[in-house]
Amino acid sequence: MYKIVSKKELRPKIRSYEVYAPEIAKSAKAGQFVIFRIDERGERVPLTIAGTNLEKGLVRVVFQEVGKSTMHLASLCEGDYIRDFLGPLGNPTKIKKYGTIVAVAGGVGVAEIIPVIKELRKVNNKIITIVGVRCKDLIILEDELKQESDLLLFATNDGTHGVKGFVTDILNDVLIREKVDMVYAIGPVPMMKAISEITKEKHIETLVSLNPIMLDGSGMCGACRVSVNGNTKFVCVDGPDFNAHLLNWEEIVSRLELFKNFEKISIDKFKNNRNCKCHKE
Repeated sequence: MYKIVSKKELRPKIRSYEVYAPEIAKSAKAGQFVIFRIDERGERVPLTIAGTNLEKGLVRVVFQEVGKSTMHLASLCEGDYIRDFLGPLGNPTKIKKYGTIVAVAGGVGVAEIIPVIKELRKVNNKIITIVGVRCKDLIILEDELKQESDLLLFATNDGTHGVKGFVTDILNDVLIREKVDMVYAIGPVPMMKAISEITKEKHIETLVSLNPIMLDGSGMCGACRVSVNGNTKFVCVDGPDFNAHLLNWEEIVSRLELFKNFEKISIDKFKNNRNCKCHKE
């Protein structure tokens, strides 16, 4: 059992938890993730590690309430326990001197990209961070992003902060002005696919961090399989970072659609039976 030590609401339906898991905190590296299961009947859900506190043995995860399991997780309080919290899983992001790196994050991918750019900056890379959200009110962890970025740029759909438009609009502008050596992206699949198409044309190395459906996290079940240069890989053991230009994006998009109806049924059942025990909410 793993104790939730702190719980913060960063924005409506976006939560930051610190979980007491000293062994994971000691071993985790940038780019890795955990799989949680709330109780014995719960599903197994991956969450990228958004930070650690080695001294206190804490692991930070940031998530948005989008499905039944994340809604259930959000209903817990400080002091409550999670049944399973497995990690660190996956391969760490490769940290080396590239030169100028453009890091692109969409939505809650902001929290997940912070440990990566922090490590990349330590080895003297120039970090240009581009963040995309629907509106200003959904921006999270801006101070941490500023601290780890040489240049921080925002794109909002409604123009309430930064550039009105998409991260790809800003990326195109940056690529005109700068000699970029590598692009790293994490966020919604359509965003990462669009970034890959831009950088492939310009022959710029591009890594994306994938977060598909997972079950066991050991490569045995095959739920998280993707096609990389025509070969089957498993995100949980071969990723989560992949060369964006070698991925079969159409397959990734189609697999995301497979369980949408089942997820809606689960959400409806959870809402109908919801009994949030957290007196603070």
